[in-house]
Amino acid sequence: MLTSQSLDSTYNVFGPEKAIEMFAEAGFDAFDYSMFDMFDRNHPLQQSDYKDYIAKLKTVADRCGIVCNQAHAPFGSSFGEPGEDEYRFQTIVRAMESAALLGAKIIVVHPKQHLEYWTHIEELKEMNIDFYKRLIPYCEKFNIKVAAENMFQIRDGVVVDSTCADPKEFREYLDLVDSPWIVACMDVGHVAITHHPYDEYVDCLGDKLQAIHLHDNDCNYDYHIAPCTGNIDMDFVADQLKKIGYKGDITCEVVIHDIPNEEFPEKLKFICDRAGEIREKIL
Repeated sequence: MLTSQSLDSTYNVFGPEKAIEMFAEAGFDAFDYSMFDMFDRNHPLQQSDYKDYIAKLKTVADRCGIVCNQAHAPFGSSFGEPGEDEYRFQTIVRAMESAALLGAKIIVVHPKQHLEYWTHIEELKEMNIDFYKRLIPYCEKFNIKVAAENMFQIRDGVVVDSTCADPKEFREYLDLVDSPWIVACMDVGHVAITHHPYDEYVDCLGDKLQAIHLHDNDCNYDYHIAPCTGNIDMDFVADQLKKIGYKGDITCEVVIHDIPNEEFPEKLKFICDRAGEIREKIL
């Protein structure tokens, strides 16, 4: 069980190669390669030499003794316009390939949720079942699992459920797709702000729960702060994961911002230490 953190905030400041070095120095076993902005056609992974770009990052990681355990595809996965949605699909496929080349065994891909959830539940379900089934051949080709994630929407300033927020619906999605290549990532913070019980969530997902996004908040808004610094009962979360024999990694998705550059190493060390404490409670 590795400890990991999303690379995004750090490489936005220092660049990906330096960020990988900083993660290793902070004590992380691994990093989550975030490709949030990959829909931008100028992104390095959209260029013809994308494999060379990934190879350079892999070389840095190997030198530092750290691995890429997990990745995150760009989002949102849909826009509602056929041409744009096909471009997004092909970009997600490129993200899957890039993650696999970097060594990731699992990549989080958000479900489609461009429609208002409560008025389009069945339409979104049909759309997403087709979406994830369409990704399966690429999972097989690149040897990487896709993890769907529990989502939320904000309506009139209030956080409400979206696709896969309800654990029973999440499990139904996975059962309907019916493939070992399509699994679940439980975003711990999203569970809190949609007010679903962690014990019910973990029990419903069971062996399909193979990845997590670990971060904290005030149980009202998606702040993505460091574990054990908000209102989420991390001991209870750890207990539930231990109960089902969770075998995935502890991958944090903390957003680091509004701190001086020189404070990044200390912040990363703090996140790593909290992730390690939670891991020990699960093992």
